[in-house]
Amino acid sequence: MAKIDRSVVSAERLAPRLAGMEGVGSHFGNIASVMLIVAALYLGRDVFVPVALAILFSFVLAPLVKLLQKIRIPRAIAVCGVVLLAFAVLSALAVAMVSQATQLAGDLPTYQSTMREKIASLKGAGPGSNVLSRAADVLQELGKELDRPQDTKPLPGTEQRQPIPVEVHQPEAGALETLSAFLAPLIHPLATTGLVLIFVIFILLTREDLRNRFIRLTGTSDLQKTTAAFDDAGKRLSRLFLTQLLLNASFGLVIGTGLWLIGVPSALLWGILAAVLRFVPYVGAILSAVFPMVIAAAVDPGWTMLLWTAALFAITEPIVGHVIEPLLYGRSTGLSPFAIVVAATFWTWLWGPIGLVLATPLTICLVVLGRHVERLEFLDVLLGDRPALSAPEIFYQRVLAGDPAETADKAEEVLKERSLSAYYDEVALEGLRLAAADATRGVLDAERQARILETVREVVDDLSDRDDKSPKAGDATRDTEAAAAIDESIDTLGMADLPVLAPEQLRDGFDGEDRVVCIAAQSDLDEAAALMLAQLLTKHGLQARVTAPDTLSSAKLAALAQAAPALICLCYLNGASTAHMRYAIKRLRRRMPSVDIVIASLSGADPAGDAAGPSPQADETASTLRGVTQACIERATAPRIDAAA
Repeated sequence: MAKIDRSVVSAERLAPRLAGMEGVGSHFGNIASVMLIVAALYLGRDVFVPVALAILFSFVLAPLVKLLQKIRIPRAIAVCGVVLLAFAVLSALAVAMVSQATQLAGDLPTYQSTMREKIASLKGAGPGSNVLSRAADVLQELGKELDRPQDTKPLPGTEQRQPIPVEVHQPEAGALETLSAFLAPLIHPLATTGLVLIFVIFILLTREDLRNRFIRLTGTSDLQKTTAAFDDAGKRLSRLFLTQLLLNASFGLVIGTGLWLIGVPSALLWGILAAVLRFVPYVGAILSAVFPMVIAAAVDPGWTMLLWTAALFAITEPIVGHVIEPLLYGRSTGLSPFAIVVAATFWTWLWGPIGLVLATPLTICLVVLGRHVERLEFLDVLLGDRPALSAPEIFYQRVLAGDPAETADKAEEVLKERSLSAYYDEVALEGLRLAAADATRGVLDAERQARILETVREVVDDLSDRDDKSPKAGDATRDTEAAAAIDESIDTLGMADLPVLAPEQLRDGFDGEDRVVCIAAQSDLDEAAALMLAQLLTKHGLQARVTAPDTLSSAKLAALAQAAPALICLCYLNGASTAHMRYAIKRLRRRMPSVDIVIASLSGADPAGDAAGPSPQADETASTLRGVTQACIERATAPRIDAAA
């Protein structure tokens, strides 16, 4: 029997280790899966690049196909017509680019003299140019000396023989070799174009079937919700990519027209290149400006054309990027700046230049899928611009780390569109509830609770100059991270501001200093909540102070009774504290029978629902800081009622 008991104990001890090993194994499995997917994307890029291009083209062309279907054109005809028209336009642009590039290459020799004169003028303009020229000549002579072959002396008894020159002549190429040499560079682009054309047609023809299959892969537990999510994602992506295409095409048109008016050669080529490169985040517009600026400097003997070209890009890009794009896209495309840079680096490494152009659209697709498909939520967390933590979680994390500066900074952002009491209830109090839950589970020790209290004390002091008023509608700025997080997590209270009491509005006993006492019932976390409550009460005309959890001891309670406060607030963050509430109220009533008692049951749970006994006999009970403040205001302005009656 003892043997069996030992084996059971051993199995119980091994169970956590086995679970940990399973967790490590699952992590390694996920890493291996990611590596396998990346390897497949790299090795199969000749197939995956056309598929990616086809998917993006399908999102752009889908609205046009639907428009043709609405006017009773069969789907097959609508799809083929739209796809062929789109590829005809792209082919015409490609032919125009090749023609312009060929003409530019033929004209380049005529620009050499202008470039040489400008380079010479730049060399002569700088101070110390003669010194630099002499240094360059010395370095050139040294390079020639190092490259000179070493002289070798012949061995005794041998004669130095001159090498016999040998010439190798290639046979003249035949017709087939000439044809293959001409077609070889064209095979890969033509094959890619053909695959894209085929994939786009089939994706548009079987769009609903592909959607249903993807829904089946991601899960059908809630078919209605998943279908609505995919439809919404498809519409958003189509609208986004079509808008982006039209915007970049307009940018290229403006640049091309401007360069043509300035007189830069091959303006059509630079306009098309500007439209294409603008799909590249951050550096695309800069790269598109380099080539026409170089050509402008080569064509014009002076500097006027170069300055006009630089001014064209310097004016057009900020207007498009900082004025027009925010109006069309909204706040952002949904990607964080870090994700855009990482995505551009990753897709460029994986697929080369075409990956750089596709990086942002492909990453947007992944983020939209992450927001609508539960199994892919990690993509939204990693790549999206929404905060990874909610506002209460950010508050808890920062006060736990003992960082009052960042906590106050986040609070200031939320206070741009929330009142102080709304911030305390929606963010700070929710964060303290998370801390109370951890304390109840035994994972938050007393030392860290004390650190949270000190951090909250500093934050409350930093916000002491803020009034508890909702900001005006014109002052609301909804671009901040904390405001975005609070919008996602908790709704606005939507209540009118509480009144600020004048001294003459207070009933007898409430005028004077420290007439309201906020008692932290059990822990440092209760005291942190009491600090916020005391600040709100003070801002509404009730002078309040905070006492520590040991206030209910006999010695401290006698001192409190001697001060004779008019109202006492008992602050609880622990929802299972009904017994302690009854005990505290009993002790307070024995010492101060006429005092008003308000229970701040801030855990969100109803103390009346506790099975341990009847509800505490307090004058008022509220579950939010705003509710407690309102109850205290009502008690301070209502006619006094004798407790004995």
